[in-house]
Amino acid sequence: MLKYLAILFIANISTVNNLSAQIQNTDNLYKKPLVEVLKEIQTRFKVQIKYSEPQVKDKWVNYAEWRFRANVDETISNVLAPLDMKVNKEKPGVYKLKEYEYYRWEVQDGWAYLDSLATKYHDQASWEKRKAQIKPELYQALLLSPLPAKPDSKPIITAKRIFDGYSVENIALEILPGVWINGSLYKPLNFKGKIPLVLSPDGHWEKQRFRPDCQIRCAMIARMGAMAFSYDLFAWGESMLQFKYEDHRKSLAQTVQALGGIRILDYFSALKETDTSRIGISGGSGAGSHSILMTAMDDRIKLSAPVVAMSSYFYGGCPCESGMPIHQCGGGTDNVELAAMAAPRPQLLVSDGSDWTAHTPEHDFPYLQKMYSYYGVKDKVENVHLPDEKHDFGINKRIALYDFLIKNFKLNGTAVKDKTGKYDESKVTIEKENALYVFGDKGEKLPKNAVMGFENLEKLFPLSASK
Repeated sequence: MLKYLAILFIANISTVNNLSAQIQNTDNLYKKPLVEVLKEIQTRFKVQIKYSEPQVKDKWVNYAEWRFRANVDETISNVLAPLDMKVNKEKPGVYKLKEYEYYRWEVQDGWAYLDSLATKYHDQASWEKRKAQIKPELYQALLLSPLPAKPDSKPIITAKRIFDGYSVENIALEILPGVWINGSLYKPLNFKGKIPLVLSPDGHWEKQRFRPDCQIRCAMIARMGAMAFSYDLFAWGESMLQFKYEDHRKSLAQTVQALGGIRILDYFSALKETDTSRIGISGGSGAGSHSILMTAMDDRIKLSAPVVAMSSYFYGGCPCESGMPIHQCGGGTDNVELAAMAAPRPQLLVSDGSDWTAHTPEHDFPYLQKMYSYYGVKDKVENVHLPDEKHDFGINKRIALYDFLIKNFKLNGTAVKDKTGKYDESKVTIEKENALYVFGDKGEKLPKNAVMGFENLEKLFPLSASK
């Protein structure tokens, strides 16, 4: 009896406290500190919610008591959604508080949205009409309609280094007055006739295009008989001489990267030695998203191979991938539909089991196969899925790319294989990072008219609202 009375007493105190909070709430918002609401959720539903003090500091929940529902997931969503926050479920009963991720959907939501997009077309003609709607809107969304005037300047090219079967020279192209895109050109030795080109943007990995695996990939492509141009994303790599790392995570980064890709295509397409019928693009992670976008925008790209990038439920975790309103084009689109705009050009999707490409074979790839079948070339889109691998551009992902390039660009696979028929990357020379710089070890060769700082870059895009 005493135990019952004690429980009743505690319950009454809780009720009185809640009533008191409501009575004292003069603005009728029934506010409670977020930290108190989270503690109440944990107590009421017997779960754990991990969070740090800065995440909850000075945050309040309006109509707090009214947000509770019969189940914990709906309650958490009701509480956090107005604050632009969410949780990740780490395991049953354990949650971790996170900022709202506009670029990440639930898998089923992404699939359902892609299915709704697919109802807009049913054959090649209706799909071509859809593409004709989306494509010009991509340029508009990126503030590239019309394209900015091209600077009348020559490329800056460093001395050529000669290695086993290939050469490397660094190139900077001025894409806007005082703004350069920097890269390294890997080129085959002793070639005859015109040479295929593979644009090789580098993703969000440490050491950017200076990483060994990036150098290996580009050198192997060159040794097989194609040029590979490895280039930096905006405010990444050598671009950080002009802009801060933080500038990369601003919406305008996507615009500058897309313009850089267009200027690179302009430059190489004008070279007599370039085989313009064999121009491809392949990047991983954020550079994979860039590869999808560039292929959708520019028909000069004849082959694409986005690696660990494409997903119907992940729009890219960086504003350089989704900061500009490209996904609102055509009344709404996603990265898989943008990837479909490559059809009927050959396309390789490389996916793995530990990121947003984990479910590629289940839904997104079959969608692309259907799109390619509109052109009668279902086999032109391929998926190499590596379920036991992680988010990188490792050896098996590179092998998938090598095989695809040899098959579609008729490259010389025997030049990079050993006697047993396996790829041999040991003949590639890994250069020191500073050897790949265009503007010197300390940026001392950066031209005097270089735009310095993001605020000055924004002046070149007066309609930009990016901050």
